[in-house]
This record gives sequence, structure tokens and C-alpha cells, in this order.
Amino acid sequence: MTGSADTRKLALVVIDMINTYDHEDAELLEPSARRVVPVLVDLIGRAREADVPVIYANDNFGSWRSHHGELVETALAGSHAELIEPIKPDDDSLFVVKARHSIFYETPLSYLLWKLGVRHVVLCGQVTEQCVLYSALDAHIRHLGVTVPDDAVASIHPHLAEAALEMMERNMGARVVAAKAVDFGPPSR
Repeated sequence: MTGSADTRKLALVVIDMINTYDHEDAELLEPSARRVVPVLVDLIGRAREADVPVIYANDNFGSWRSHHGELVETALAGSHAELIEPIKPDDDSLFVVKARHSIFYETPLSYLLWKLGVRHVVLCGQVTEQCVLYSALDAHIRHLGVTVPDDAVASIHPHLAEAALEMMERNMGARVVAAKAVDFGPPSR
């Protein structure tokens, strides 16, 4: 975000990265996730340094009695803990459990963003052509600005991911940039 038009409060939303990779299409997703994890480490670190809220919005793996701590523990105990450990939530991170594709669908995220005064979300995580796309649309419908760092989103089908990024940019007014171009600004202290 550069310039005076981008002074609205931001939040970084990490979508579905707390994952066991024990699901259909995981073998297609895992290599892409592996590529974005180092980018996410930097992006999350820069957001935290700038006191930008970091919100994890994550599937509940169909376990309706789970809470965020259990989801993180389950993913860390899985066979791909190396993809979770570097980007796991810290004590200041916020966490929203979701059951469907959009981070907004029947979750308290809209209210949380309103309480935080957030007017622009930076969406990263997985899957570009599914949850990231639907979340960008729902953010746009809620009159939130959207930025999607294209190197910080993982995909199952690269050709669909490219189309999804184009749709987000063209149809939803999303700003699609490299993660290094996301400017969280100075700390708000």
C-alpha cells in the first residue's frame, strides 16, 4: 500500500495454512505450499513488526469440537510439520475457524475486522483458485480493499490460480502484487 489513498487500517489474513495435507489433492497442493511458506514467513514477520493484525482463518478439518490450538497441534503432529512450524500463529495472532471456502461465510470475521477498524485485507495462503478467490469476492462485497500477494498463495491447479488472480484483479478491484510490494507501513505504536 503506497500513497495517501492506502492509509486505511490493514490486516493480514492467512488462509488455511494450518493444514495436515491429508486430503484429496494434497499431493498437488503440497509443492506449491512449500514454495510459498518462505514468502509467508517474511510477510507475517513484516506485518507483526508493523503491528498489523495477523488473522488466521482456517478450516476445522470437519472436527466440530476443535479449537484453534488443537488445529495447530494436529497439523504440527502431521507429516508436513515443516510447512506449519515457520508460520504458526503466535500469542498475538487472531484465529477464526471456518467450515466453508470463504473466510467470511458464517464466521465472526466481518465483526472482528469492524472492531479492529480494518478497511483493507491482505489475503495469503491456500488455495488460490478456491478459498482465496471466494474470500476476495466476499471481502469486495463488504467494501473492503483487497490485496493478494501472488507469490504468497498456493494452488492445486496453476492455470486456475492464474485465472483466479486475474478475476480478483479485474472483477473485484484487488491489488495483485508480489509480497515484497506489500507495505504495512510503520508500527502504529
